[in-house]
Amino acid sequence: MSEQALTIIGGGLAGCEAAWQAAKRGCRVTLYDMKPGSFSPAHTSADLAELVCSNSFRSDDPSSAVGLLKAEMRRLDSLIMAAAAATKVPAGKALAVDRVLFAELITRKISSHPSITVCREEIRQLPEADDDHPLTIMATGPLSSDPLAASLQNITGGHLAFYDAIAPIVTAESLDMNIIFQASRYDDGPGDYLNCPMDKSQYKAFITALAVAEKVPLKSFEKTKYFEGCLPIEVMLERGDDTLRFGPMKPVGLPDPRTGRDTYAVIQLRKENVAGTHYNMVGFQTKLTYAAQKLVFRIIPGMEKAEFERLGSIHRNTFVCGPEVLEPSLQMKKRKDILLAGQLTGVEGYVESTAMGLLAGINSARILAGQEVIIPPDITALGALINHLTRTEPKRFQPSNINFGLFPLVKTAEGKKIPKRLRGQVRAKRSLEALAKWQKELGEG
Repeated sequence: MSEQALTIIGGGLAGCEAAWQAAKRGCRVTLYDMKPGSFSPAHTSADLAELVCSNSFRSDDPSSAVGLLKAEMRRLDSLIMAAAAATKVPAGKALAVDRVLFAELITRKISSHPSITVCREEIRQLPEADDDHPLTIMATGPLSSDPLAASLQNITGGHLAFYDAIAPIVTAESLDMNIIFQASRYDDGPGDYLNCPMDKSQYKAFITALAVAEKVPLKSFEKTKYFEGCLPIEVMLERGDDTLRFGPMKPVGLPDPRTGRDTYAVIQLRKENVAGTHYNMVGFQTKLTYAAQKLVFRIIPGMEKAEFERLGSIHRNTFVCGPEVLEPSLQMKKRKDILLAGQLTGVEGYVESTAMGLLAGINSARILAGQEVIIPPDITALGALINHLTRTEPKRFQPSNINFGLFPLVKTAEGKKIPKRLRGQVRAKRSLEALAKWQKELGEG
């Protein structure tokens, strides 16, 4: 096997996970990342695996779809899941991390691995297969540089794009804790979130200001196609005055301890780091101008003097039409020597992107070792994502988080429907059993 048998372009979550999985299976890996020589519009740190949109990996409950996906990845020795566990911060039932410690840990793990060479160099074109580059994983993410995206487009014949928005981060010391209360939804204890309560008049004043606030205009040639799971708050407001109250500002299960009653609306703030010095405005991704954000968000009770560590922004994400472009192994149909990983494949979310890096890394190692590629069982979360990427009707394809709607139907042995409240638990049990059997068959169990 060549000393540089596997080339990985992109040092984000998917690229690092792919490198880890391939290296542990005996591959020599060269991982290229363009930082710190060049940064995308959303990145600021020179570390690998920098988290941008949020510090949350969402629910850790294995009976939820994303929780099950994480459980499967842990069974496969995911580097990203291990690092998340080592750097987690309190977030109720969700898995959230200190993003700085998280990136630092992964950077150390990858950089010190004897089978991985990290090159801080921008790759502007996908390499042709040769002795030095027999196999390449492209894991440059939704903000791939223009030259590299053009190189991918030349192979695929086209790409899709949608817009993703980033939520602001505020400093804890600038918040008014005489107004803000600490609680997690439906929990009796103090909870892991800070909550800014609003009565009806305050909510009306907030949405009135939000509706007329200045927004960053799209360029004339850009077409807006937002991902439904990450809509800017001003776009949600356009769908109706109460849309935010049924979305990120939902007050249910968060009674104000001073009154014992639910408020009319609430903004939740989640810890960004272990020290609790910075908080993320949960669900408050936005395309408002920086000046407008400071004006509008300081209307929120308890945030009148908020200092922002980072303001919200919006950027274009790039991905391929998986059913037309990808094999279930994540190899490109037109170039079997190139695999895609991460959000480029058409998944959405940190966990899902990492999962595609995990599978790309495993399959790359198998290809280089002369073994057959592997496809996880349909009943697993990993298999459900691969099915979505490769078997969806191309005209209907759009980025997706993992959800149980992607899984096969769950029925009893008699063919009857399982009660809805039990379906998550049943799916999790069956999926993990299938994964264990599959790993044993591969000799990796």
